[in-house]
Amino acid sequence: MKFYPFSIFGWILLLGGCFEYHPYDVRLQEKYKQINQKNLDRLLATVPHSDTVCFAFVGDTQRWYDETEACVEHINRRNDIDFVVHGGDISDFGMKKEFCWVHDIMSGLHVPYVAIIGNHDHLGSGGEIYEAMYGDLNFSFVYGGIKFLCLNTNALDFDYATPVPDFQFLSQEMKDTVEQTYDQTIAMMHVEPGDLVFNNNVKDIFHEYLKHFKNLRFCIHAHAHCLKKSDMFGDGIMYYGADCMKHRNYLLFKVTQDDYSCEVVYF
Repeated sequence: MKFYPFSIFGWILLLGGCFEYHPYDVRLQEKYKQINQKNLDRLLATVPHSDTVCFAFVGDTQRWYDETEACVEHINRRNDIDFVVHGGDISDFGMKKEFCWVHDIMSGLHVPYVAIIGNHDHLGSGGEIYEAMYGDLNFSFVYGGIKFLCLNTNALDFDYATPVPDFQFLSQEMKDTVEQTYDQTIAMMHVEPGDLVFNNNVKDIFHEYLKHFKNLRFCIHAHAHCLKKSDMFGDGIMYYGADCMKHRNYLLFKVTQDDYSCEVVYF
């Protein structure tokens, strides 16, 4: 019996079926691209349910997929929430599959959601993946007369080579436009001032910049994997910290023209 050696082309076909792309590959299907903008388009095409803007802020999902699914199911049973904010650390290792798995779960929400970049989301090629999936590292939107500032505060993970926080972005955002008329402001970030990951050389300046926005009501962050509430700078502007998904809770904010409330919701 003659033996016919397997051709190189045959080996390529065989091995190509056995291996996946590199876990930090940034190529994405269309459904995983520019998620924040797509969801903001959905949100801004609506109006708040009432004169109260109600939104949920969820903390680090990382590898807690079952808990994240339970959180989505719990939020979907409510009829008063306008949108959801993911406070960052979508992933644990910055891998594309992690980002996609979490979006597959979060896309089950009945309301739009946006996601802020966390420090774990910048590991490996995670920063590129986040930008391809969600968009700019710093962004804002106005809904119900409230300006929501969504900020990258993960200075340590950018090796201080990139301005974090980005004061140029904040300066530009201070300039009102007709499209961005608002009368109060809420700042959201992953890492809070004072944390090791934050650039604490500028923490006081950062807070002063935020106070230049109209009627800064409060700030929200994630990262610490525990609930927090602090008048961090002693001026009455509270910083609220969301827990991680492992502990099965999220923050629920209700904001009116004159007041707001923050509730820890367990599921």
